[in-house]
Amino acid sequence: MTAGMTAALGCVIAAAAERIKADVSCRPGPKSLQYDCTIKLTDARTGAPLTKADLTVGADMPSMPMAHNVRPVKATPSEEPGTFRARIELEMHGDWALQLNVAGEVHDRVIKTLRFEDDDAAERSAPNAPSPHKH
Repeated sequence: MTAGMTAALGCVIAAAAERIKADVSCRPGPKSLQYDCTIKLTDARTGAPLTKADLTVGADMPSMPMAHNVRPVKATPSEEPGTFRARIELEMHGDWALQLNVAGEVHDRVIKTLRFEDDDAAERSAPNAPSPHKH
């Protein structure tokens, strides 16, 4: 490998390491299967909030890929820098992979898996672990 190739590879690896950190919390909304989510986006390297970002939130059920048609929603910025709010409407309870698509000064996609139930929504510590879902 030449020095130029090594330097280029180093730039690619460094660019891949520049990621967005997303903290997601959701709570049941006014209707069944509706959840109000708060998403906090920060620069993973600096911890600074991402203030100039457009955020779209989609959802897919990992146990049944592409079986559910959940329309992505545009999140709205909140008063707190780097914090966004989105109301998502799911088709059933269970584990859902939220797709956070970030555009603007930074472009990225972050996937967060949460378990949604009647009275709660919590991030899954092991997204690939099987879990039952309710219809």
